[in-house]
Formats: sequence, C-alpha cells, structure tokens
Amino acid sequence: MDKKKYDALKELLLYSLQNTNRACFKDLLAEIEKQLKQRKIKLEGKLEWNLFWVSLDLEARKEIARDKSVSPHLYSLYSH
Repeated sequence: MDKKKYDALKELLLYSLQNTNRACFKDLLAEIEKQLKQRKIKLEGKLEWNLFWVSLDLEARKEIARDKSVSPHLYSLYSH
C-alpha cells in the first residue's frame, strides 16, 4: 500500500473514532466511505481490505484498540 493511501485511511479512521468513541468495523467502513466521497478522495483497490490492514497496523502501534470480548469487535482510540 502506498503512503498516500495509508495516510488517508489512517487520518479518516482516527477521525471517525474520535467522533464515535467506539465502533464496529462495518460502521467504521461506512463512515470512511462517506468521508472519502465528501472529501472527493479516490483510492484504488478494495477499501475494506485496505482499511483492515491499516486498522491492524494502528492496533499493533497502540494507536487504536480492538475489544475482542464482544461481537462484533469494537474499535476505539487507545487509552494509555
């Protein structure tokens, strides 16, 4: 994934979590699709896979957290 795509998805993912506090992947995907259209940003490739990859990376970097004790899993900003 190129840096431009990664940075755009990271920014939108963090923005969405700041506004919703906690959300499942499906809701985050819908919100990010909406934000991409509003901001007129076009990204190549399958958005769902790219967003999942970015979410895994941000989780590993401890920027976001995933609550696996509920189904569907809920994502939130990592609290230190």
